[in-house]
Amino acid sequence: MTASQLKKKYLDFFVKKGHKLLPNVSLIPEDDPSALFINSGMHPLVPYLLGETHPLGKKLVSNQRCLRTQDIKSVGDSCHLTFFEMLGNWSLGDYWKKEAIEWSWEFLIKELNLDKEKIFVSCFAGDKDAPRDEETAKIWESLGISKSKIYFLGKKDNWWSVGETGPCGPDTEMFYDTGQKPCGSKCQPGDNCGKYVEIWNDVFMEFNRLPNGKLEKLKQRNIDTGMGVERTTAVLQGKEDIYQTELFSGLINKIEEISGKKYESNQKTMRIIADHLKAAIFVAQDGVGPGNKERSYVMRRLIRRATVKMKQLDIVPSKIIPTVCQEVIKTYESEYFNKESAYSIDIVIRTEIDAFLQTMHRGVKLLQAKTNVDGKLAFDLYQTYGFPFEVTLELLSQWGKLVNKKRIEEEFNSELKKHQKLSQTSLKKKFAGGLADHSQQVTKLHTATHLLHQALREVLGSHVKQVGSNITPERLRFDFTHSEKLSKKEIKKVEDLINKKIKANLKVKMEVMSLEDAKKKGALAFFNQRYKDKVKVYSIGDFSKEVCGGPHVSFLSEIGGVKIVKEKSIGTGRRRIYAQLSQK
Repeated sequence: MTASQLKKKYLDFFVKKGHKLLPNVSLIPEDDPSALFINSGMHPLVPYLLGETHPLGKKLVSNQRCLRTQDIKSVGDSCHLTFFEMLGNWSLGDYWKKEAIEWSWEFLIKELNLDKEKIFVSCFAGDKDAPRDEETAKIWESLGISKSKIYFLGKKDNWWSVGETGPCGPDTEMFYDTGQKPCGSKCQPGDNCGKYVEIWNDVFMEFNRLPNGKLEKLKQRNIDTGMGVERTTAVLQGKEDIYQTELFSGLINKIEEISGKKYESNQKTMRIIADHLKAAIFVAQDGVGPGNKERSYVMRRLIRRATVKMKQLDIVPSKIIPTVCQEVIKTYESEYFNKESAYSIDIVIRTEIDAFLQTMHRGVKLLQAKTNVDGKLAFDLYQTYGFPFEVTLELLSQWGKLVNKKRIEEEFNSELKKHQKLSQTSLKKKFAGGLADHSQQVTKLHTATHLLHQALREVLGSHVKQVGSNITPERLRFDFTHSEKLSKKEIKKVEDLINKKIKANLKVKMEVMSLEDAKKKGALAFFNQRYKDKVKVYSIGDFSKEVCGGPHVSFLSEIGGVKIVKEKSIGTGRRRIYAQLSQK
């Protein structure tokens, strides 16, 4: 079964079970201040897991492209990836454990025809937050899974959360025995040795973790599932690793051809090159270029780490990049790309590699000259030469230099924190992978962005369009299109207009309709929307009307007041405003 066939079969199966199909959205989170990329299929659904009403109903299914960097050190083994596709089905306060598990079993056995004797599962072992999940184990037993194939594991393995705060809960994971030799006498699911491959995960989301670490019950019990397309495809095709499926084999073949080396003798290096370049191509397709901050830095890390690996195989990057771009786009063209994408993406990646190669030899020379390498030097290389930290460690390992990795990492992180403090920036929330909370303060500020957006359009002109936002409980950050610095008079006009509407205590109204109808009614919708046929439209009196997911206050008086505290440029034709709540 091909990956395309797997995806179609999965989506069709759950549509027949009453689920509505969600579109595959951009890797760049829309209006989410706390995550750099969409890192799971459920990521765009957090407001609805918290209780917002979804316009398509309570049962949903999708295939979503995702990007995770927390596993970057594991990339190079047989099953970890930076970019991947995730199939998932959701219940937003509808069905619960029994239906979710029974449908998982039905799909695996009847639709995919997997050998049920090779399926193993794990359940949550229990701790202070939640009890041992005997209920789930009994459901599996009723389906024919013997007790000997059911493992109870702790939070590290069988608890899923969207981040440090937000929806979370115990899960049950499904593994397939690949037939490989066990890693030891106690080899079991969750060991990541390659014998047992995790192919699906059913999460029972019934808790919300607060900023203070405490758990509270969600308004509704949710099911959140995830099936990795690449891993499951490898299992279905009987491949020993995901890089031997059609999703990677073309790339690996090109790397072999250009390097003159065999995959069997250079598996880890070739896997990293293929994974990182594919991820960078997808990030570029969604509008991100390499740089020193946030998403752009992730892209830079991927390209530069791949460059180091290419040098190890004596590959001239300029020879391989156009070929790699064409191969990736050909593989996914029907779903994500068009033929015109190849040239522009090729230029972005090659430009970054050329810049890195110009400074790389200086950094390498400095690193080779040092007998004692510490975290401060590693940070200087990162800051001055653009060396990702893991690249420094890999080069030291390649040269046989003995270093205390734990100590260097601690020192590097200490230097990084000092730098962040000095520059008054903090990427902690950005790299945590969590989602913004939906506290009262965030809800007020989120509603205030609608007011700010419309006020800017009335004061500056209808050319103003939102291009991003970041909301924390302390302030809102709003990015928009405009070519000139705002005068003090213009800022005051915008602020006064916002507070005038708040004082008028306009009502906030939500309607569900098609995107086409929303635009006909004058609703602003500048982002690629998440829904094919239904969207939520929030109207604030007759002042503002936007397509949005929420959350919002019911009446503007709940906001109190808004104070604009800063306005600046963030690039050609783009401005940024910071604002806080105030008592007017």
